[in-house]
Amino acid sequence: MALEPAAYDIVIGDGLLTQLSETLSAACPAARYAVIADATVAEKFGRAVLEAADRVAPSDLFTFPAGERNKTAEQWQALSERLLAAGLGRDGAVVALGGGVSGDLAGFVAATYMRGVPYIQIPTTLLAMIDSSIGGKTGVDTAHGKNLIGAFHQPRAVVADVTTLGELPPVHFAAGMAEALKHGAIADRGYVDWIERDRQAILARDTEALVELVRRSVQIKAAVVAEDERETGKRAILNFGHTVAHAIEAASGYEVLHGEAVAMGMVAEAQLGTRIGVTEAGTSEALREALISFNLPIDPPEKSPAHLLEAMQRDKKVREGSVRFALLKRVGEPARRNTDNWTFEVPEREIISVLGSRV
Repeated sequence: MALEPAAYDIVIGDGLLTQLSETLSAACPAARYAVIADATVAEKFGRAVLEAADRVAPSDLFTFPAGERNKTAEQWQALSERLLAAGLGRDGAVVALGGGVSGDLAGFVAATYMRGVPYIQIPTTLLAMIDSSIGGKTGVDTAHGKNLIGAFHQPRAVVADVTTLGELPPVHFAAGMAEALKHGAIADRGYVDWIERDRQAILARDTEALVELVRRSVQIKAAVVAEDERETGKRAILNFGHTVAHAIEAASGYEVLHGEAVAMGMVAEAQLGTRIGVTEAGTSEALREALISFNLPIDPPEKSPAHLLEAMQRDKKVREGSVRFALLKRVGEPARRNTDNWTFEVPEREIISVLGSRV
């Protein structure tokens, strides 16, 4: 499938890394490649990707320590300096290899290096395949919050090889399922039903089930992004669960995985939506059951509601001093405030009440 308006191929399948040389030549030709991956992913897949890139042009592997806490401006600067020292020119390209942290960080390096060089995404986690690698968002975290510094920079291609998911620890696989369920929650009740019906095949990491899972999630996200590339309108629906999630991540010092935080956030935000009369009663309970079936946590770590609210107020989704939430009308359908607005302001007393009942 191709994503518009900045059209690029999103290739989904089994064994795609064996064809990577051809993909690079066709989608992202360059005089030199900088493969950027965290140390854990580099150990598993770095050699294979570097060898494939080397068959097209001279290539180097640049690694950084794994974990969200390393998605920082300091790490962005260090990687950029290393690319400069290695002599990567404006005719070079970046290969972002790994999960969401690698994709965001390497993408931001590509977006800013010599005012922007092409890059290709090779996601190796479920969450990255279905979410962070799609849509061109790149960036780093700061002490003030997540992804507050970054740029929109679309990749030349995304290569989602589900073979890599066999290496994924169960907790990280479950984190990806939170985003898959979110896609169904905001756009397609039938997709949620399929996930629940085929849960055993998905958990067994059956290849056919994984390809279908990634394909359906990518279709949903790509359609939303194509309609609103710069997040000025409908793309906000992809943030369902994320206002609370980002606060939980920040408050935990990023000890809580992004997908786990999204699971907690979706349940809480569905409750908020019901309280203010936007979300159909029973929605939060339906999401809770689906998330628990994939061993996802639904209650946040013990942090005071005021602490979490303070973190939300530093989120990039704040407008005119008010925290905004993307909410559901019901499972499978996002709520819309008016023609151009897909977010809602929720009274602080309701936020504190819901979060207080969950800690």
